[in-house]
Amino acid sequence: MIQYLDNIHHKDSKNFFLIAGPCIIEGEDMALRIAEKVISITDKYNIPYIFKGSFKKANRSRVDSFTTIGEEKSLEILKKVGETFNIPTTTDIHENEHAALAAQYVDVLQIPAFLVRQTDLLVAAAKTGKCVTLKKGQFLSPEAMKFAVQKVTDSDNQKVAIIERGNSFGYTDLIVDYRGIPTMREYAPVILDVTHSLQQPNQSSGVTGGRPDLIETVAKAGIAVGADGIFIETHPTPETALSDGANMLRLDLLEDLLQKLTRIRESIL
Repeated sequence: MIQYLDNIHHKDSKNFFLIAGPCIIEGEDMALRIAEKVISITDKYNIPYIFKGSFKKANRSRVDSFTTIGEEKSLEILKKVGETFNIPTTTDIHENEHAALAAQYVDVLQIPAFLVRQTDLLVAAAKTGKCVTLKKGQFLSPEAMKFAVQKVTDSDNQKVAIIERGNSFGYTDLIVDYRGIPTMREYAPVILDVTHSLQQPNQSSGVTGGRPDLIETVAKAGIAVGADGIFIETHPTPETALSDGANMLRLDLLEDLLQKLTRIRESIL
């Protein structure tokens, strides 16, 4: 495992780290192209990078929503990205048996927000020995995440981080309470999921909306209040993405954003 993953807990790190990639694995060529582009930027600004792509989407509004190009095929692509560029990779899991399966291919297992209270799933992920990231449920207080973290650490795995992704604000919107970031950093490193925080779920069409025009605003605020990492879903053409295109960052806009975030990080150290 790449060394800086072992140092993800160190709150005195001088760099924020980045989790970024497409919402879902759409194909090998696209995954490799996205990873190569992001690496060229993160290397330039000395930002540790973890490639993200879902191997399967389980939480969909409609039964006809796209879910996967194939579970094993997607996991093989994630493995190839990691081996090709010597970077860590992450994917989200939704069922207990997914933990051991995905752990054969990726370095970090992500627990979705709606499943973060599922004890058996958290324990299964922890028992793999991989790093585990816990998305804070839209329905949970920052203080409640202490117990989710404890489920992982009590399972003999100290490699755990929390992902903030906003709280439900009415039926069709989310809002980030930035006060929760320093609170949750008492329990584990905190990553701000910028793009999912800007989702507008539960639209009447059954397709999630979003506010990508606010990505820079939300990301800047997260770095300013001390987030350890930033999570951004990115795609060369979000309008053609097979999942979550409404809130993703266009890939060619990523460098300008990371440059600005790096300056903010340097200014607060």
